Amino acid sequence: MKVVVGMSGGVDSSVTALLLKQQGYQVTGLFMKNWEDDDDSEYCSTRQDLVDVASVCDVIGIDLEVVNFSKEYKERVFADFLREYEAGRTPNPDVLCNSEIKFRCFLDHAMQLGAERIATGHYAQVRKWTNDGRSEYQLLKAEDGTKDQSYFLYRLNQEQLSRTLFPLGALYKREVRAIAERAGLHVAAKKDSTGICFIGERPFREFLMRYLPTQPGEIRALDDGRVLGEHQGLMYHTIGQRKGLLIGGIKGNQDEAGEHEAWYVAKKDVKANVLYVVQGHDHPALRRERLEAADLNWVAGRTPRTHWVYTAKPRYRTPDMPCQIERVDAERAEIVFAEPQWALTPGQSVAVYESRVCLGGGIIV
Repeated sequence: MKVVVGMSGGVDSSVTALLLKQQGYQVTGLFMKNWEDDDDSEYCSTRQDLVDVASVCDVIGIDLEVVNFSKEYKERVFADFLREYEAGRTPNPDVLCNSEIKFRCFLDHAMQLGAERIATGHYAQVRKWTNDGRSEYQLLKAEDGTKDQSYFLYRLNQEQLSRTLFPLGALYKREVRAIAERAGLHVAAKKDSTGICFIGERPFREFLMRYLPTQPGEIRALDDGRVLGEHQGLMYHTIGQRKGLLIGGIKGNQDEAGEHEAWYVAKKDVKANVLYVVQGHDHPALRRERLEAADLNWVAGRTPRTHWVYTAKPRYRTPDMPCQIERVDAERAEIVFAEPQWALTPGQSVAVYESRVCLGGGIIV
């Protein structure tokens, strides 16, 4: 079977290609160039990543193809990213990149090359499941719970999952690095990339200011309406943010030890261009027990049951939280958690699970 592996230059995708080659697949590596505005920037690692991919393919003994999806990325992912920030929300472009680029543009290109499957280095699993005579492909969590990436894949559909392999789904990260080291892959100890791919390690606000000009407005205390300072644009702030507000010298409530509590972003009034903040990590305004999600995608193509106990992730780094779907239709879902959640953020994704199965999710509105 011919498989095209999306290779990024990191250890995960490198070991993915290696394992498939060892299992007897006819493997081709494919390097996707999705961003080209900063080719000469210290923050853009594309050139080095391509060098690393070429080296790995040489060691493994597979062909490598390079494809440029920069135009598609700008139209389908980056434009949406800017629109969301401009509207005062906090999007997750990695989720959109997976559904629009890695499992659409890349998948289509691989099929044109004659591939029967694609594979990526995501920590997730796919299984074909038959129940009551109905077969479907399920998206499962990875065995390594600390690396599970099913949250970023909740927008995938049956067609995409039926053609996808996740060879790392049953492995732990330490095992992946050990496999790479034994195979003599120089990326065995390469640091994992962090943050949004097109921003890299650069300061986020500095990057965003290149595309969205400043729009100064008031910073107000949510509890009493006091003006505490000035922000440079609501798009530069997110719910729950503590750092970068530049109002740390303004005193207010004290905690039990008599220390002045830190300020946190609690609300954005886009129409009035006002940023509201509260003091203390545990302020009631930072906790909500319910959210509404739109732009829904259910992996199996059918709507989950209401008033049934599921779990959900309202952001990637939070543990699964018990919840119920109180109501759901084609447009919206209302999810109620067993306990109030901290800093639910419009624009972020919420993924819904039944045990280890990712059912799908949507965008928090």
